[in-house]
Amino acid sequence: HYFISNQYWKSNYELVKEMMSQSEVYVFEVDKMIQGFVGLNAEYIEGIFVSDEMQSCGIGKLLLDYIKNKKVSLRLNVYQKNARAISFYQREGFIIQCEDLDEDTGEKEYTMLWK
Repeated sequence: HYFISNQYWKSNYELVKEMMSQSEVYVFEVDKMIQGFVGLNAEYIEGIFVSDEMQSCGIGKLLLDYIKNKKVSLRLNVYQKNARAISFYQREGFIIQCEDLDEDTGEKEYTMLWK
């Protein structure tokens, strides 16, 4: 996310590593190389990430469809400045439930829900 400082991500590296070990993680591979993954904590999507060179190739949708088949509902937080992600989730049936402030980054975010 271009609007959040690199230092924020570096300072949270260990926390993210710990969260990943406690989450369900599903990966998309091409030629044994991970090109995308989704992390889940119960029904909460911690994140969907797709490599830069493979974005807009349907990988995010495949990952999302896969977890939709495993869950009754899903929710996530997305930064308001991440318009591309908001559009993606709305196209995939998520609705904006509320707006909040991520106190760690100072950025506004939406909580989105899919049922």
